[in-house]
Amino acid sequence: MTQQNSSQPDNRPKNYIGSALLFVGIFSTATIAGLLILLTTPFPFVIRYNISKAWCTVVLWMSKAFCGLRYEVEGLERINPQQAVIVLSNHQSAWETLALRHILPMQSVLLKRSLLMFPIWGWALGVVKSIAIDRNNQRAALRILLEKGALYLSQGLWIVIFPEGTRTAAGEVRKFSAGGAMLAQKTGVPVMPLAHNAGDFWPRYSFLKYPGVIKVKIGPLIATKGRKAADINADAEAWIAQAIKEMD
Repeated sequence: MTQQNSSQPDNRPKNYIGSALLFVGIFSTATIAGLLILLTTPFPFVIRYNISKAWCTVVLWMSKAFCGLRYEVEGLERINPQQAVIVLSNHQSAWETLALRHILPMQSVLLKRSLLMFPIWGWALGVVKSIAIDRNNQRAALRILLEKGALYLSQGLWIVIFPEGTRTAAGEVRKFSAGGAMLAQKTGVPVMPLAHNAGDFWPRYSFLKYPGVIKVKIGPLIATKGRKAADINADAEAWIAQAIKEMD
């Protein structure tokens, strides 16, 4: 397995070729999937959601075929599709934003509102029950998260949140924002911590993708009823930090 770090970049030609093919594949298929999602807006939500999930599955296949990038998941037995939960995950790359839609049950994802401005695929994000917020207005962002998050949870959707707020370097964990934990405190819905090392192979802000096996760890549910958001957040952050440490 070839694992990347900042001191020894793997710049072999095959990585450039594979990354270029993946880049073209992602944006061409995203355009097709986005159009299909927009065209099916009048129909039940499950149809356009499944289109978005199928596209994520295609991207994972292309990542393996073009870049030799695979993944393995530990803790799948902890997933109960019949129980909506709030997933708190570390954020290292674009990979997890795609892979978690394939791995986890039907979900709503917290994302920055500016992503909705991109033609076609950005518009498509807006009609698959994403929770879009303006990070520059924290009070309004929290209100939207609590209102829409509670609504989607009541509809049986999982809520996926990256509480670090932005992509971090591989192996790092930034301080968690409290929004996800506050949603858990308000609703009493359990939190599922999730950790991965995608940044080792699909680095943030990098064109190059590298061969290897991304590890994903799904943690035990964290009880939230009657607990303070700060304590919920601390438990999730500690579990994820320890899981990443073990991966390293």
